[in-house]
Amino acid sequence: MKKLYLIRHAKSSWDDVELDDFDRLLNKRGEKDAPRMGKRLREKRITPHFMITSPALRAQETCKIIAHTLGFPESKIITDKRLYHADSSKLLAVINDIPNHKSDTEEVVLLFGHNPGLTEFANELLNQSIVNIPTCGIVVAALLSKTWKEVTFGCGQMEYFDYPKNH
Repeated sequence: MKKLYLIRHAKSSWDDVELDDFDRLLNKRGEKDAPRMGKRLREKRITPHFMITSPALRAQETCKIIAHTLGFPESKIITDKRLYHADSSKLLAVINDIPNHKSDTEEVVLLFGHNPGLTEFANELLNQSIVNIPTCGIVVAALLSKTWKEVTFGCGQMEYFDYPKNH
């Protein structure tokens, strides 16, 4: 069974209002939340096969912090420009393009992106009514598909939904 972790980037800084949205970094809360959420994933013994991130700096920072916490090599992180402010159809296209490991019975992918598309995608994928995936929130989907190419809207079941203020 495929496992997909939809992770919204951690809280970003608005200190420099002239800075382009794409170039915003994490603020102090984001810098605390990302390792905290990475630790929660490590405690659940999550071992990703792939980590895919939006190229926006705040998403990349969040991904790298969680990769470090999980012991995932930063050099293996995939950056996909389609994830920057992607809608549901673009997110599904990214998922459908993930290669399959022929010898693995379970493949685990962590995908880092942005709202509102990430929340909309989670709802369509899982037939849920999540109002908002907060910053550094994680929605975990068990996908009822044998291959990533077969993933479609409605094919998943939510395993859990966690976010920094949840504990």
